[in-house]
Amino acid sequence: MAVADAVRFVKSNSSGWMHDELALADFRWQDGYGAFAVSYSNIDQVKSYLANQEQHHRRVSFQEEFLEFLRRHDVQWDERYVWD
Repeated sequence: MAVADAVRFVKSNSSGWMHDELALADFRWQDGYGAFAVSYSNIDQVKSYLANQEQHHRRVSFQEEFLEFLRRHDVQWDERYVWD
């Protein structure tokens, strides 16, 4: 499955669920998305990160972490298109 198709599927179904089950009429996904590959050899680190994400983001915002990730991997970006 193409990444764009997977993202469209997840966004569509989760938005419907948020509106139907939680009655969050104002919920909406941001327009864009980022997709990054993770090496299978790092899967335990990724699981640990996800399990502790809420605590982690009390110290470091998502925005700060995301921009640091882009810098660390030499990804060029235009600030106009990163956040909506």
